[in-house]
Amino acid sequence: MAALGEMSPYRFRIGVPPLLSLDEQKIRMNQAPSPISDLDSHLAQRLREVLRQRQLTPLFQPIIDMQSGAIIGYEGLIRGPSDSPLHSPLNLFKVARACGLSVEVEHLCRRMTLERFAELQLPGKLFLNVSPECLVQAERRHGETLGYIHEVGINPDRVIIELTESHPTYDYDLLREAVRHYRAMGFVIAIDDLGEGFSSLRLWSEIRPEYVKIDMHFVQGINQDPIKLQFVRSIQEIAEKSGTVVIAEGIETDAELLMIRDLGVSCGQGYKIARPHANPDTRLTNDLFAQLRQNGVSIYPHETRRSHEVATAAKLLRHVPAVTPEVQNNRIYEMFKNDPSLQIIPVVSNGVPVGLITRHNLIDRFARPYLRELHGRKSCTLFMDANPLIADKNTPLHSLSQLIVDGDRHHLFNGVIITDQGQYAGMGNAHDLMREITQMQINAARYANPLTMLPGNVPIDEHIDRLLENQTPFCVCYVDLDQFKPYNDVYGYRRGDDMIRLTGKILGAHSDPERDFVGHIGGDDFIVLFQSEDWNSRCQAILTAFSEAVPAFYSEEHRRKGGYVSEDRRGRRVFHSLATISLGLLKVQPGTYGSHHQIAAAAADAKRQAKKIPGNSLFIERRGMPFASEPEAMEEQDAQPRQGRR
Repeated sequence: MAALGEMSPYRFRIGVPPLLSLDEQKIRMNQAPSPISDLDSHLAQRLREVLRQRQLTPLFQPIIDMQSGAIIGYEGLIRGPSDSPLHSPLNLFKVARACGLSVEVEHLCRRMTLERFAELQLPGKLFLNVSPECLVQAERRHGETLGYIHEVGINPDRVIIELTESHPTYDYDLLREAVRHYRAMGFVIAIDDLGEGFSSLRLWSEIRPEYVKIDMHFVQGINQDPIKLQFVRSIQEIAEKSGTVVIAEGIETDAELLMIRDLGVSCGQGYKIARPHANPDTRLTNDLFAQLRQNGVSIYPHETRRSHEVATAAKLLRHVPAVTPEVQNNRIYEMFKNDPSLQIIPVVSNGVPVGLITRHNLIDRFARPYLRELHGRKSCTLFMDANPLIADKNTPLHSLSQLIVDGDRHHLFNGVIITDQGQYAGMGNAHDLMREITQMQINAARYANPLTMLPGNVPIDEHIDRLLENQTPFCVCYVDLDQFKPYNDVYGYRRGDDMIRLTGKILGAHSDPERDFVGHIGGDDFIVLFQSEDWNSRCQAILTAFSEAVPAFYSEEHRRKGGYVSEDRRGRRVFHSLATISLGLLKVQPGTYGSHHQIAAAAADAKRQAKKIPGNSLFIERRGMPFASEPEAMEEQDAQPRQGRR
């Protein structure tokens, strides 16, 4: 599809076999065909008039090389008479199918598109939509498309036969034969709307097209959706290995344009580049060309949860031998005595867990006078916990943790019985549960901080590497809060979390979401990777916004005094001022740093220098760096006194 709301000239869908008319297919499906009398006779008559008088208008939409900005070709689109319901290609072919004139209409569309393409002397290739019916019918014998091309003087290798799929394709042998026939005549093949149909990847594998067009669904909003990003990235990787050229359809915004470019996708098409036109331009506008040549990298959308797999109780499963209710207490005592590591024995009846016996409970009872003599031969259910915590193996670990927290305290020590469809499977203990949840939180924080949901350390490092690889000048701003730990101690971690969230929001509000990357390293440490040229004024705005917002986090008394007294780490009573923010800024020019590790170390040093400056501060690290341009230097000299540099 060319762009949002835009239909291809004659959008035919690959349903290949059987290659029948609509009525023939309904007969095969034991459905009665729609009689012609049901049609609007006026539309049917109008369609025949369109065919007789060639009342169709070809439009062309450019397809460009995303790296050079050159137009590689055009997709041909079609419109019916502007004063008729048949103006829309959707209505045009709906009526044509009902009248049994689909092939005739398609041939006319194809012929007029070829004629107009040649008449306009448009450069590059023509992407020409061809239906499967025409692909394998008499067209194969008579080569009508090839005849049209020779008549208008176009070389066949400039014509791309574009196939589109929306119904399952079963007879791949028939389709391969038809494609082979077209290639033998010198044509090149493209698959349209990759990802929209039922078997796009299978179709790609079967016919090995020279071009694939990614459906606009995966392109629009790609800068905000990590799943779409991954889909396009994967398609690009497959294309590189198979020697296929990828075309991204439906590009409509600046962010989508730059994202597609940065992913290495070869070609693009959409309203952002140009709308379909009867007399299209043969070169890009200067503004669009400048955008494509713009230095820098786009901001990838980040995943708040790296893995879509949900860890479950199955990860805690340990095999612990169970006993039946008929087993006597004396036998249970011997089991504990012979195995000092054994702490819990599940009791299971016909595969269904009914309780738990703990070492501590049984040994403690049997240590009392005469209890073993009295109860040793009785059923082990006597000293059993009859209300154990039981969870299916598919229970998410976070849900299981909540069950333990909400339940009785002894469940924390006894653990949980894990079942599989109601049958005993094994045991899980709280220690393993805590370890798994902690690891999950650590892994999640590496990709997205759970408090602010900003990208974590891994995406930060990946973005820095992309900037370095692209040789893009940028600024690293290391952000840290001053006097935060004593605030946390006095006001509590929840209020501290609120201050951290506020910091993340302020950083995001004063960054360009399409050029600047905001990440959360952890705790009260953040990082901003500025590609914006006005980074200085953005940093000053961050200082101002934080200083204005932070007093609201304190009591009236502490605001009046400008701080509060509390114990430091050595137990001394110390006065702490209200929290401030420190920005350590590092300017990175191409070739000055080789990795994100080097940049992290230099930025951390700049942050330490910033923290030495009282109050809200900005420190710019300059040692060993190229001098700023004159306008930049003037801007920095005019900055507020709280800014330091060396």
